[in-house]
Amino acid sequence: MLQLKDPPANSIVSAVPFERATSLLHTPEHDAPQDDNVTQIRSLFISDVHLGSKHSQADELLALLERYRPQYLYIVGDFIDGWKLKTRWRWLPVYDRIIQRLLALKKSGTRLYYTPGNHDAFLRNYLENFGVVDVNDQFVHTAADGKRFLVMHGDQFDEVEQNCQWLSFVATHAYDLLLSANWWVNTLRGKRHDRYAFCGSVKRRVKMLVKHVSDFEAKLVDTAREADCEGIICGHVHSPRIVEVEDIAYCNTGDWVESCTALIELEDGTFDLLRHSGQLLARLMPEESSAERHRIELPAKRKRRRALIA
Repeated sequence: MLQLKDPPANSIVSAVPFERATSLLHTPEHDAPQDDNVTQIRSLFISDVHLGSKHSQADELLALLERYRPQYLYIVGDFIDGWKLKTRWRWLPVYDRIIQRLLALKKSGTRLYYTPGNHDAFLRNYLENFGVVDVNDQFVHTAADGKRFLVMHGDQFDEVEQNCQWLSFVATHAYDLLLSANWWVNTLRGKRHDRYAFCGSVKRRVKMLVKHVSDFEAKLVDTAREADCEGIICGHVHSPRIVEVEDIAYCNTGDWVESCTALIELEDGTFDLLRHSGQLLARLMPEESSAERHRIELPAKRKRRRALIA
């Protein structure tokens, strides 16, 4: 069994119990799911869950995970909010149930892949295949129709995050205050659904500015093209979206704070962007000729990363 080394003293995870932060790797196995009502799908992509933040809509995520049984499941960064856990430890029972569900899916045959983001960047110190989950900065997913998709969180292309991280921290705390105020106002108004709608609108405008400043989407599309891929699947900006940019499909999975969205791949290679309620937001149709094959790999050696085929 692979032994994890202690985290670096200056890493964000050193400020929280390391055993809990890596519980995805150490939780005992559970029985495989037996519910015959779950929907079989080929792939599921989720990002920006922010477990540890009081605004994470974890119950909605658990409901979605119990609704589907994917062959491949990608966690596309910011699953754990290390920034929040560093300042105040918050770990709810529903978080353990999410992890137990992931392990149950693993036992039933689902392959788990995890690419860290800026809020769980401490995991970049442990880029390994742990048997339960494969952790790496990026993967290449080959869809049922043969299309190759680069899968990564995307914070590497956020100029604010990379060059002015202090500003990102300040903005995050200010946004948390806005989220709390928005939740209380909508609760007092009796609004039971989309209580974060106003915050989502504000954040989308802010993220649009970030994307404009950092040319976020264009850089991700160029990176996918350089990796010989036909698409990019990412998160980070909390803006669920599928759009064709020239010859590259840009797919953002959204988040589980405001949007509660996920990207699923059907057996024929169709990609659907869904809310947790099942509402279809966008669809990417497959190529006419379907290639019944699947590969998970890291970018080519020329990108200074080893190749992996699963």
